[in-house]
Amino acid sequence: MSSTADQMLGNEASRSERQALVMRYATVRSTSERLCAPLLAEDCCMQTMADVSPPKWHLAHVSWFFETFLLKPYLSGYREFDSHFAVLFNSYYEGAGAMHPRAQRGFMSRPPLEQVYRYRQHIDEHMALLMETVTEDPWREVAFRVILGLHHEQQHQELLLTDIKHIFASQPLRPVYCDAGPEASSPTGVLAWHEYSGGIHEIGHHGAGFCYDNETPRHRVYLEDFQLASRPITNGEYLEFMGDDAYRRPELWLAEGWRTVRERRWQAPLYWECCDGRWHYMTLSGMRAVNEYEPVCHVSYYEADAYARWAGKRLPSEAEWEMGAQDVAVGGNLQESGRYHPAPARGTGVVQLYGDVWEWTQSPYVAYPGFRPLAGTLGEYNGKFMCNQIVLRGGSCATPADHIRASYRNFFYPADRWQFSGIRLADECG
Repeated sequence: MSSTADQMLGNEASRSERQALVMRYATVRSTSERLCAPLLAEDCCMQTMADVSPPKWHLAHVSWFFETFLLKPYLSGYREFDSHFAVLFNSYYEGAGAMHPRAQRGFMSRPPLEQVYRYRQHIDEHMALLMETVTEDPWREVAFRVILGLHHEQQHQELLLTDIKHIFASQPLRPVYCDAGPEASSPTGVLAWHEYSGGIHEIGHHGAGFCYDNETPRHRVYLEDFQLASRPITNGEYLEFMGDDAYRRPELWLAEGWRTVRERRWQAPLYWECCDGRWHYMTLSGMRAVNEYEPVCHVSYYEADAYARWAGKRLPSEAEWEMGAQDVAVGGNLQESGRYHPAPARGTGVVQLYGDVWEWTQSPYVAYPGFRPLAGTLGEYNGKFMCNQIVLRGGSCATPADHIRASYRNFFYPADRWQFSGIRLADECG
């Protein structure tokens, strides 16, 4: 039994725990289908870039995860829904066998969407049977894998929203996915600074509840005294950066960032368009004029770093970010709000640490001291990606509230922009 599983589960698996897990399974699985309900079948086959997966593929892949890591090894007599799916819907698990090329997921007109939904139903029926009948001896490992699979599906729920946005933004008709309600127009508070004492601190997951292996082990770090900004940078503040000709000033950019800006001809965040002298952006509620009070979103690490340099500040390290967030309760504009778009900051103190936009840190995604991945093929989940990526923290408006926590480490390549990623500044004290 893995230490992570031991951390998640108590010494005994009671009947009530099984029932609670069955209910949670049903809730998470139904949420994925609810998020896809506004889509046409044609939408569900689209892949607008290699990093975007068709919604149909997401729905099938998360089901493949339960089939591969739970039903096949633990449910006696289980028969696959379709043997071809083992290859079609494997993502990157080399230990699980062959896989269809990621960049060609949008080439698959078959299986049709309705067959993918039948596949999900097949998996759900057999997962219910497994959770009902598995004996106490393997239950702890089964329960751990179920919980891991549900958090995996919640990650794909967020990816569904980000990928749907990219798909809709590529359409000339600019479809509307949802009605987010009226825009907030009241001014955001003045950016303030909050000081934190340095010294030796601990970061990483601790206590009860789920965590990914890359959040462990908890360990000590040394920090100098530092400051965090009270809120993320807004569109209005980013417009000042753009207005200072920042996208044409190489001195503001890392070398790779400047090369990327020139090659991709960036002039603004992803989804921004200048129409009749005014900036607009694509949202999941359609095209809107840029709201200067909302957090700037869909910026790369390169843009976040350049903005910080232009402002005379820097990005926080992930240890600084976690220290600032570790005593803050999870809440705010997360997936459950149904807005799926960043909202203006409200309140006093350090706000919007959770939700709205993932916040770039300056920290490379590397292993914590003493890190050990999960055993077997599940060990491919996080560890093998610890190279050339940057850590983001805090979740976004597309992140489920019960999926995020202070120790959660998201990671993307520094040029990635299609996620709901934004900027919070940091600085030294004094």
